[in-house]
This record gives sequence, C-alpha cells and structure tokens, in this order.
Amino acid sequence: MDTSPMVSSLLSSLANYSNLTQGSKEHEEAENNEEARKKTVQAPRMGTLMGVYLPCMQNILGVILFLRMTWLVGAGGVLGTFIIVFMCCSTTMLTAISMSAIATNGVVPAGGSYYMISRSLGPEFGGAVGICFYLGTTFAGAMYILGCIEILLIYIVPAAAIFKMEGLEGAEAEAALLNNMRVYGTIVLSFMALVVFVGVKYVNKLALVFLACVILSILAVYAGVIKTSFDPPFFPVCLLGNRTLVSKGFDICAKTIEQGNATVTTKLWRAFCDSEFLNATCDEYFTSNNVSQIQGIPGITSGILAGQKTPAKNSILEKRGVPAVLDPEATVTNTNRYVMADITSFFTLLVGIYFPSVTGIMAGSNRSGDLQDAQKSIPVGTILAITTTSFIYMSSVILFGACVDGVVLRDKFGEGVNGNLVIGTLAWPSPWVIVFGSFFSTCGAGLQSLTGAPRLLQAIARDSIIPFLRVFGHGKANGEPTWALLLTACICETGILIASLDAVAPILSMFFLMCYMFVNLACALQTLLRTPNWRPRFKFYHWALSLLGMSLCLTLMFLCSWYYAIVAMVIASCIYKYIEFCGAEKEWGDGIRGISLSAARYALMRLEEGPPHTKNWRPQILVLMSLDGEQSVEQPRLLSLTSQLKAGKGLTIVGACVEGTYLNNQPQAQKADQVCMKLMEVEKVKGFSQVVISSNLRDATSHLIQAGGLGGLRHNTVLVSFPKNWKQAEEHHRCRNFIEVVRETTAAHLALLVTKNISAYPSNGERFTEGHIDVWWIVHDGGLLMLLPFLLRQHKVWRKCKIRIFTVAQMDDNSIQMKKDLMTFLYHLRFDAEVEVVEMHDSDISAYTYEKTLVMEQRSQILKEMHLTKNEREREKETHTCLKQLEGANMLNMLSYKETSHSLCHIFGVLYRNQSNVRRMHHAQELNGVIVKKSKEAKLVLLNMPGPPKNRNGEENYMEFLEVLTEGLNRVLLVRGGGREVITIYS
Repeated sequence: MDTSPMVSSLLSSLANYSNLTQGSKEHEEAENNEEARKKTVQAPRMGTLMGVYLPCMQNILGVILFLRMTWLVGAGGVLGTFIIVFMCCSTTMLTAISMSAIATNGVVPAGGSYYMISRSLGPEFGGAVGICFYLGTTFAGAMYILGCIEILLIYIVPAAAIFKMEGLEGAEAEAALLNNMRVYGTIVLSFMALVVFVGVKYVNKLALVFLACVILSILAVYAGVIKTSFDPPFFPVCLLGNRTLVSKGFDICAKTIEQGNATVTTKLWRAFCDSEFLNATCDEYFTSNNVSQIQGIPGITSGILAGQKTPAKNSILEKRGVPAVLDPEATVTNTNRYVMADITSFFTLLVGIYFPSVTGIMAGSNRSGDLQDAQKSIPVGTILAITTTSFIYMSSVILFGACVDGVVLRDKFGEGVNGNLVIGTLAWPSPWVIVFGSFFSTCGAGLQSLTGAPRLLQAIARDSIIPFLRVFGHGKANGEPTWALLLTACICETGILIASLDAVAPILSMFFLMCYMFVNLACALQTLLRTPNWRPRFKFYHWALSLLGMSLCLTLMFLCSWYYAIVAMVIASCIYKYIEFCGAEKEWGDGIRGISLSAARYALMRLEEGPPHTKNWRPQILVLMSLDGEQSVEQPRLLSLTSQLKAGKGLTIVGACVEGTYLNNQPQAQKADQVCMKLMEVEKVKGFSQVVISSNLRDATSHLIQAGGLGGLRHNTVLVSFPKNWKQAEEHHRCRNFIEVVRETTAAHLALLVTKNISAYPSNGERFTEGHIDVWWIVHDGGLLMLLPFLLRQHKVWRKCKIRIFTVAQMDDNSIQMKKDLMTFLYHLRFDAEVEVVEMHDSDISAYTYEKTLVMEQRSQILKEMHLTKNEREREKETHTCLKQLEGANMLNMLSYKETSHSLCHIFGVLYRNQSNVRRMHHAQELNGVIVKKSKEAKLVLLNMPGPPKNRNGEENYMEFLEVLTEGLNRVLLVRGGGREVITIYS
C-alpha cells in the first residue's frame, strides 16, 4: 500500500503546526497580506492530532512537571500526591466532557472558553468569568517566566545572579533569590512582550521547537527510569547521621582522610569545627554522628516505594532508617550546612501548586475555526490529551517514588545532588536534556500566554459588555491588540514582583478553577433546562457529571486557598454586578434567561395560591399615562411620583392607550411603547410598559385595568392624574373616562391614587430640605392613607419632610383623649408622625365622631386596644343605629364609600338626595377651608377620595365637588382604598 500521501500530509501538518489561537493566526496572516495575495492555495486545515491533541499536550505539560513534580511527591508522599493528581485530573476530565458538549453545539470562534460561557450563561457571567480566565492566563505567563528564570539562575548559570546568595542562609538567601527573580523576570517579560508586539509569526515559527522540547524531555525521563532498573545513575547523597548535607559545602563526603601516614581533615570538618586540627572544637551533632553516603537514585527495582507513601515532616531533610545520635534539648546549629525542608507545605497548598499543571485543556476549543471537523476533533483530541497527560502525571508519581530516595525528592532545588534539577537526575542520556528542554518549554509557554491573553481581552472588549474595557478592543491596523498587550504585560509584572513560583501558582489556580466551574455549570443548566437549541453532537455527557465537575472545582478552590477563593469570587461578583448595572445590551439566548423564565413561572404559580398577607402588601401600581397626538407622554411627573413611591420595589405597569385599530395603528403603539420605556429608564422605574389599541379611549383604559399583569402578579393600585380643563367641551370625554376609572377600580377592589396639579410635583432630582406631608384621615381606607407617606419618605426627595395626621372631632368629643389614643395607635403601627385633632361644629358636619376615623374590618379589636370609655361605646352603637335607618330609607350620601357605607356619617355629610347642590358644595367649602388653613404650606396633602355617584346625572357635580374640596392646595393626592387592610400592628 502506498503510504506517501499520509506521510506527506503529516509533514505538511507539522510544517504548519501552531499553538496559537484562531485570532492570533488571523493577525499573522494580516501581517503577511502581500504574500498571502500571491498564494493561490490555502494552508490545509488541521485534524485532531495537530489541531487539538498536540496543542493541548503542550499547554498541559509544563513548568510544574519539570520543577515541582518530584518535590510534590517528596512533600506530599506518594499516596497524598497521587490523590492530588487524581482529583485534579478528574476535574479537568469532567470539565472537558462539559466543554465538548458546549463546543459541539455550534461553532466556537475566537475567545474559546469565554465565548462558550458568555453564550451559555449570558453577558454578566460571561464577562465575569472571561476576565477571570484572562487573569489566569496572564498570571500563567508570569509563572512560566518565573520558572524560566529559576532554571536559568539555579541550574544553568548560577553565577549570573545579581544578588549573590553564597554565604547567605535562611531569610537572607530567600530574599536574594526573590530579588534575582524580580530583576531577570522583568527583563525577560519585556523581551517577550516586544517579540509578541513585533509579530506573532515569530512565536508561531518556534511553536514546533517548543513542542519538541516538551516531548523529548518526557521521553528522556521515561528512558532514564527504564535504565535505572539495570544501571542506576550515580548520584550520591552525603549524610551526617541521618541529615542531608548541602553538596556545595564540601568536596569529599568524610570527616577525615588518610594522606600518606597522616590523618587530614576535610572541608566538611572545617564547616562544622572551629579549626582544621583534629583537636578542634566541633559541633556536638557532628561529633556524635558519622558521615555516610547513600545512593540518591537507587532505581526502580530497589523497593523503596513502600517507605515513601507518606511524607516526613522535619525542618531538616532526614533519611528514614538511618540511626543518629541527637540530644532532644540541643539547639540545631550550622543549619546552612544542611538541606532544609519546606515544612510550611501542607496538602491544600500542594493542591494549589499542582493544579496549574493540568490547565490548558481549552487549547483545542480555542482554535475551532482552524479545524477540518471541529465537532469531532475537539472532544476526541481534548479527552485523549487529558487521558495521556493524566497517565504521565500519575505514572510519574509512582515512578519517582519507586526510583528516587525521599531525601532527594524533598530537595526542592537539588542542593544535596550538586545543584542538579532533581527530575534531571533521572534523564537519559544526560540531566542537561531536561534542563534545556524545560527551559525552552517554559519560554515558549510564556510567549504563548502573552500572545493568547491580549486576544482574549480583545474579544471581551469588542463584545462591549464592559464599557471601560472598550479601549482594549483597538490595536494596530492588522488588528494586533496593542493596548491589551500593554495591560497584560503590566498585570504579568505584578506576578513577576511576587517572584515566587509557589506563590503565583495558587493565584492562577483560582481563576482557572472558576472558569472550569462555570463551563460545567453552563453544560448542566443547558441539559436540565432542555433548551430546544441544545443539540450537541457529542453525546457522552450528563448533567450529573457536570454538577460533579462543578463541585470538584469549587472544592479545589477552597482546598488551594480559601482566602484566594473568596478574593476571586469577589472579583467575579463585582464584574458581574458592574455589567448588570451598566446594562449589557446583549441577547445571546443564554441559559440564565431560561432559569429566569422557569423561576418566574414557578413564582407566578405560587402567587396564584392566594392574596398576599397584610404584612407583605405593597402597592403594585398600574400607571395610566395619557398620550398626545405625537405619542408623547403628557404627564411625565406621574412616573417621577411612581419612582418615589416604589423605590425600585414591587410591580409597576405603565399603561397607555392608542385609539384606532390594531392593523392600522400598530406602528403608533410601538412608538408609544418605546417612549414609555425610555421615560421609565430616565425616571428609574423598574417595570413593564403596556400599550393597548382600541377604538376609543374608554374601552382601552378598561382593558388595561382588567387585563394588566399576569396571573397572581397583577396590579392592586391604579395611579391616574386628575383631568385638566375637564369643564371644556373638548375635554368632556376625559372627564367621563376618569369617573369610569373610579367606578371600575371600586368594582375591582383596587386602590386608586389621583394626583391633582401633577405638574407641581417634584422630580427625582429635587430635594425638600424641610416641610410637611399632611394626611387628612377622614375615612379609614384599610391603612393606605397612612402607608403612602411612609413609603414616600423612603425616597431622598421627601426624606426630610415630617408627617402630620389630622382627624376630625365634634365639639362634645374628648379631643385630648382622642389624640392620646390615636398616638398610641400610630405607635403600634410604628409610624412617626405628629397628630392633631380638628374640631368642627355640628352645623358643618353630621354625626361623625372620631371613632368613625378608626373604622376598619377589625374595628372591635382596635377599640378594645384604644380603651374607649363607656360613653364613647354607647355613641358608637347610636351611630350604627343611625346608619341602618339611613340605609333603610335609601338616604345614603351619593358621595359615600361603597365599601365603608356603614361608617359614612362623616365630614362629607349625610347628603340626602333631595338636598340641593348648593348644600353639597357648602360642606365641601367648609372642609376645604379647614384643610387650607392647616395645610396650605404643606409639600403634599393626602386626602380621602369620596366615591363616584351611582347615577350619571351627578357626574358633573361630583367633579365640581372634588374641585371645591382641593381648591387652594398646591399638591394633592386623593386616595381611595381597595377594600382590604394594608397595614397591621402585628410583626
């Protein structure tokens, strides 16, 4: 069979291999646009191997494997480290399954995980997690650069250190190392940023070299492990007693040597004694213990694995099973001669350091546009890459524990093996294979992070979901993200200044874990909600696996570092709330909207179970707006008052009417709806707009009152403006409509708020620094009249106004006791208000006493609480008798309240049908005079609104009555209750 086409295709793929994302390749092609025009053949699209598998392998295998894997096995023990590796690899495998489902549910362009999360969970979650993923990628660049510098200064050219570490110990040595890392790290970061700025094509050309370094280094380690079974390498470790000695402190692992016939002390002797002579005074531990030498790498057949399952916790590296003479009370001296162990390491810290070694699983999904068949290649390539790398990591834990002695494994910087990279001691044919391989691998990984992170930030900025990031969406003429690269370099520099690879690793672990957590959440939500568009080609997923992956991510976050986890969540939450506050103008059909719909349906069904309790009652307002001929709002201050009443809580429906037919007037209705929505946004009213088209204004208003809302989420209060110029003939239809609104709200048991002189009401930008809100409490309406001023004072416009409550008494009433009892009642209602009792003559009011002010459904109970006297109770009974006689004689006042007709012997008077209109107006004038006298300077007057006439002949007299009643007052709010209690004295 002819295999030349397959070989040719493989060589072509290798020649075109790139570990850069889709956006990076587009920028590279833009730089070479002149050459591109000359080419007639496009570069071949990549398959699973070159497009997904190898890029994922290169991103997953990296600096942690080469610099920290052996130390992790030593610090955590073989068993503990295996558990850590298994947990982390399981997390990425479950995330890869979820990611495969999302990635095969449609095309994933540049942006990778950010694109998947944002289109699955919405712009708020997408932006928050996108920024976290960007920060994780940026700090990963810092970690790779720090790893690169660590290899350079410790294993390749230690003499290049600017801050010398020789002769230093403890904190001083550590500070010198960190300062060297900062200086060289900044230099390397600047150079890498310059390379990326000049052009990604140079990074692209080196991608295959970096990949080859990773593969060759791993093969060299496995070859070395196999070689140890029959020819272990000679890496001696010198022990004093059972303590490991720093190899740089001596030349011969002995206290003395024989030269001729004389015994000569060694450099090791001089390190622990005050002179080179045999009679010198030496360290007590040095004198009491012998010097011995062990094999650091005994080999895979040595059987040392059983003794290294659990870690040893000592400040000095000590060899298990080797005897030592030690005075428990003696102080350890010459600590700089011993290899010190990092006893601050513990299981959870090791998780944070290790987890970055399993990141990079998004490399395939990030380049879906370059693949021949993304729907097939992404799942297969990613899962195979994770399986391969998981095998490498798990087998490495066992092989390192089986081949390398524990004192060498815990030796983080190879101080006991002549400064060799510990994993390099296993490499065949030479440790330098690992040293240079890992050096170039970390350089390449750093360049790739600095190339990918700015493009991720550019993708977020171009979505315009975070306004202050829009500047980073711009760049050079070819689209290169210059500003994003500058910001990335600055953030990366903060990681460089931390200087410790072990301190930077948990930071990026947080951000990657949060990103993976939301990938799992996105898959689980889409599966559970059964979205019609959720049709992944990858079928081997389940919502339970996604939830398990999400739980593992959250667990690992808090295992790594609970305070870093909290900081990462706070950052994501702040970004989420910022995007939500700024109002993300994106609709991506995300899963969160599906959750909202399901939750809304559930809540609506619960609301249908019954009316709200009195303690939960709040005004759910239907605002009836009138429009002019241009479909503009005539009374915008109605929405200002609504905003002041609601403070963003409860339901608000802004209703408007358009006269005509639906087929002919739909454009006008849409325009009116947009006008209302815009005005609601300006006035900060949260709610809905509803425009009804009908042949006449009366029917349209009736439809709004009847059909507004949905299910249990309906309005319970109607807010309307008193008709202006109602006496004019051309405005007569508005007058009729207003009275019908009053009738319909009464019939529907809805509360009614009528604003008089609405143009004089304050806007949301105004502030009253003093003044009063006056409540004229004449008829009990369920407590709405009392509740409204309390709600208004929650808003900054009315906050500094004081509440005054006026009630009416006859001359023979005990006004002092009335005031006292009323103040007690207000105290139980938790209302802070001034109380004033107004006395009026019998000729001005009918038999209406102060008890009538307190009529309510639980009247008998409240009367008991207010401790009424015997005479007052008798007068209460007499009033009931009077009312029954009036009802029997059909002599009730045409202006009485239907729902409280049993209590309407009040200030509006018992107006008999045969009384003249002059008599009716006289009562209104008398009451108006009292109100004006007391409340002329008030910022707002709230007044009970009498009911409409039963017959239509008295409609004009009714309107005139309201005019007379409110004459001379600047701002009036007429209030009519809905027939139920809205306040209670109980908690």
